[in-house]
Amino acid sequence: MKDWVFEIVCTGDASQTGEACAWSDAAARGWNALPGLAILDIYRPITGGAHDPFNNDGPGPLFIAMLAFRSREALASAVGSAAFPGSVGGHQAGLTFTGSSLERHFYPVAGEAKPAPLVAPFSYVVRYHKPAEDDAAFIENYIATHPSTLGQLPGIRAVMCYFPLPVVADGVAPADYIVGNEVTFDSVEAFNAAMQSEVRQELRRHFHEFPPFSGRNTHFPMNRTRLAG
Repeated sequence: MKDWVFEIVCTGDASQTGEACAWSDAAARGWNALPGLAILDIYRPITGGAHDPFNNDGPGPLFIAMLAFRSREALASAVGSAAFPGSVGGHQAGLTFTGSSLERHFYPVAGEAKPAPLVAPFSYVVRYHKPAEDDAAFIENYIATHPSTLGQLPGIRAVMCYFPLPVVADGVAPADYIVGNEVTFDSVEAFNAAMQSEVRQELRRHFHEFPPFSGRNTHFPMNRTRLAG
């Protein structure tokens, strides 16, 4: 199971959280009107309580907007439309944005045969940034080891991986991703319990066996709210 998404990431000082939220609320009206939009999710940071024993990347984005489409063609048409640049403009000074086209794949969890949908509200949003010595080798190794193991985490509800696409939009530059993933849980408490498991230790071992890369590797706990779809 897969879909195609345009990810908008807003970063800035925590003092601008209110401005960022107001901007995203206004922008969502424009995004909802884009042709072919299937799902619109807004992610906002969880500022305390989530604990990964191996990672603490500090304050995350002020928000992430995930605009999902049922085909790559629908994604390209929407972000290439005359209406799209206006939907990402007019923000306050000090706020920084990236806009990335991604192919999103869903994977089975908890021994199920079919991939699980994105329903649970807690998301752990992980991104691997360039450079890598060999992007294709990194992605191949990652897919071979990580999604199936992530699906064994206690209490996990969904596993997704994100693969960059060369579809760009006017008014916002793409992030420098190699690959991304997202895992979901019913609550912060369920996530924390999973992070204490032996599966988390195995994931760490996989990390140390990845092909060489020297970019950032970010991990952000976030709450997801579905606005459309």
